[in-house]
Amino acid sequence: MIYLDHAATTPIAPEARAAMEPYYNRRYGNASTPYEFGKKSREAVETARCTIADTLQVQPSEIYFTSGGTESDNWALKATMEAYSSYGRHMITTKIEHHAIGNTCGYLRKKGFEVTELPVDRDGRISMEQLERAIRPDTVLISVMCANNEIGTIQDMKAIGEIAKRHGVLFHTDAVQAYGQIPIDIEGWNVHMLSASSHKFYGPKGCGFLYMKQGLRTESLIHGGAQESGRRAGTENVPGIVGMAKAAEISCARMEETAAREQYLRDRMIHHICTGIPGAYLVGSLTHRLPGNLNICFQGIEASNLVLLLDEEGICVSAGSACNSASPEPSHVLKAVGLSDAQAFSCIRITLGRETTAAELQYTLMALKRLVKILKKG
Repeated sequence: MIYLDHAATTPIAPEARAAMEPYYNRRYGNASTPYEFGKKSREAVETARCTIADTLQVQPSEIYFTSGGTESDNWALKATMEAYSSYGRHMITTKIEHHAIGNTCGYLRKKGFEVTELPVDRDGRISMEQLERAIRPDTVLISVMCANNEIGTIQDMKAIGEIAKRHGVLFHTDAVQAYGQIPIDIEGWNVHMLSASSHKFYGPKGCGFLYMKQGLRTESLIHGGAQESGRRAGTENVPGIVGMAKAAEISCARMEETAAREQYLRDRMIHHICTGIPGAYLVGSLTHRLPGNLNICFQGIEASNLVLLLDEEGICVSAGSACNSASPEPSHVLKAVGLSDAQAFSCIRITLGRETTAAELQYTLMALKRLVKILKKG
């Protein structure tokens, strides 16, 4: 199998899996219990919290463990808008956010909040002028994803943060695709909240975190016990938290080396596809792009058919976000960057990982050339 869908999920790092194993059988104590057996689990959770905090250069008390990116996004938006509703009921986001943001905004609209969705250019980037014009006296929050999950576009986070700071508006970013892949500057970006998901950076599924700047007033999303400083109820997923921290430590330590390698392979693949397959072109920005992301439009074919044929060849790619794979509608991200319905249905996403080799990409390229030709002949 050649796995080229790392934006959907990544294999768990062996080091992360090894770190988790003791907490499934030998150290299975509940981290909230007062006896020594439980305290060992509590120590593991707090050590993990410190590890995650160190990767972002923030305080451990500003890291809250969740079940993943979707919960973190929901918490950031719902809890913030509700907590600050006396100051205003308006927030700003973009037209290319993950559904964890987009559908949460739909929920907030039903609750009487107002949401402005900013358009993007052909590269998938927002305009700073449009962002500034969208801010109103009652704007509470700006939520802009750091890097897009479909086209890999990276936003100008520093510029967005400067605008938010100038207007006294809170700033949240969905960094699910960015954390562990590109450098993140919490202070330089003026970020108040950041969402991340373990399984996107070689950690276990079902675990994530939300960074919340100290002093931020937000409500709990999940009510129950007093876990996570009383702000997120539920028995701690100790193995998941431990594994996530180990994966984060490794990903951030290897980031520069991994990014350089993936970008080199990515750029070669883009060149060979776009010059070797008639009608193929890159979607999104080449310069402001995640290192391992390619989104290619193969004009005149159905991407879903190409994905199935590649699967028969043992090659895993996708026709868009895994969370939206069952939808009959064209990708909202691809539509937002100006593609027609037909073009949007002709795009596939290839996302590289640490173990992706040049030989695997060469095999994939040959398969693409052959299969696209077959599909175009009909």
